[in-house]
Amino acid sequence: MGLEFLPGKLRREQQVTLLRALRDVMDEAPLFTPTMPRSGKPMSVRMTNCGPLGWVTDKERGYRYQATHPITGRPWPAMPQMLLHLWDEVTRYRAPPEACLVNYYDDDAKMGLHQDKDEEDFDAPVLSVSLGDTAIFRAGGRSRRDPTRRFELESGDVVMLGGEDRLALHGIDRVLAGTSDLLPEGGRINLTLRRVTKPG
Repeated sequence: MGLEFLPGKLRREQQVTLLRALRDVMDEAPLFTPTMPRSGKPMSVRMTNCGPLGWVTDKERGYRYQATHPITGRPWPAMPQMLLHLWDEVTRYRAPPEACLVNYYDDDAKMGLHQDKDEEDFDAPVLSVSLGDTAIFRAGGRSRRDPTRRFELESGDVVMLGGEDRLALHGIDRVLAGTSDLLPEGGRINLTLRRVTKPG
């Protein structure tokens, strides 16, 4: 098991249903602009979370998981049931995800190459779901010297990073504006499901 690309995994009607559930999540846990550790530079994406834990970052405390929204102080909303079913179906991992990071990309947003390594459990894969405009996704190895592969992630596509690719560097080069009509406001929503702690 490594990087697994599942194009069109979610049908249009499933995407619509999931988006409706995510609107409820974002009403309860509004999108906010995270900032980089040390520099405090704002990231180009806006984000929120759902599930027992949420991934956040700021200048003062850096990258971390916590149980509450950094602005409202309230617990994160529950993860939509559809995502829990998708996790079970695709990952076949023995425990449920604990965090679902919701990133909103407008036309100018991007995400530099990075590793998902703030979790305790690297045996659990990372599952990514794309909604809205197509994005240029780049994935490589564990070193920045390794060659990278380029994928066009369309609305409904799913990517899993597991096994030898669990710690692969990956990022979003750009968003192709106007390639989907799923989000009336345009842009792209990316969901990243992660298991944070090791199962007991």
